[in-house]
Amino acid sequence: MEEKRPRTRVRERAEEQSATMDTTQQAAIRSLANDLHRLNQSVMKAVEEGLSVELVRSARHHSGNGCWGDLLVPVIVRTER
Repeated sequence: MEEKRPRTRVRERAEEQSATMDTTQQAAIRSLANDLHRLNQSVMKAVEEGLSVELVRSARHHSGNGCWGDLLVPVIVRTER
């Protein structure tokens, strides 16, 4: 039996926030939401395998027009089994 995983609502939250965006921005948000969903699944799998995972901002990307985004790196801690 598969263990029930927490629901992160990444896709739903992205859709709610993108309602006032143009189509290109909405496509970028959908892509980001899909990638975040896969990342969250990978984090949960790593945790189930005995690793602690923390995502830490490593840099901030600026577009030059006032927009920015955080870039992340994982910090992994292995626990003894």
